[in-house]
Amino acid sequence: MKRLLIIGAGGFGREVLSWAMDVPSENRDWEVGGFLDANQKALEGYDCNLPILADPMSYLPSQGDCFICAIGHPATKLQVCNSLSEKRAEFITLVHPTAVIGMRCSIGKGCIFCPGSIITTDVKVGDFVTINAHATIGHDAVVGRGSTLSGHVDITGFASLGEGVFLGSHAVILPQAKVGDYAIIGAGSVVLKKVKAGTTVIGVPAKQISGF
Repeated sequence: MKRLLIIGAGGFGREVLSWAMDVPSENRDWEVGGFLDANQKALEGYDCNLPILADPMSYLPSQGDCFICAIGHPATKLQVCNSLSEKRAEFITLVHPTAVIGMRCSIGKGCIFCPGSIITTDVKVGDFVTINAHATIGHDAVVGRGSTLSGHVDITGFASLGEGVFLGSHAVILPQAKVGDYAIIGAGSVVLKKVKAGTTVIGVPAKQISGF
């Protein structure tokens, strides 16, 4: 049995622990062994009997370790995951039992599918993508490496997200719209056509408020 280490012991890390414990034992080859976090006091005040073992940037993977990254900020998530990958860390993809994954979907390593999340058919999801509770991805959409979809996000058919995109809760990406690398889509925003890389947009329809 492998030892699963959760990277990040903050609020989302504690959620990921809960979702991991919902996976039936017959459907996994790991047990949760603890957290990796730079803040050794992250779990103070919470009734959690799992330890914070080390800072993820300095941790050296041991034989039998596997990892999942519970960091929401895409750039930080990718920095940590890239560092551990260079040390030959093994990442699992965590799929909650209530998540739905349709036919002919391509899913990278280290992804998280939270309760009620749905990807339909012919969807491509890169490595280290987080799909939070009740977020949906429509047919033929592409979600780039390291992106984070907050709760109730709706990505519709043929939409495309670049690397490291962050979508706030209830954001909507309309059909065939394209979002550039490391863009931020504010909560409740609706993207009609295109968002430039590295920019932040908000509103209905979404308008740029920062970036190049």
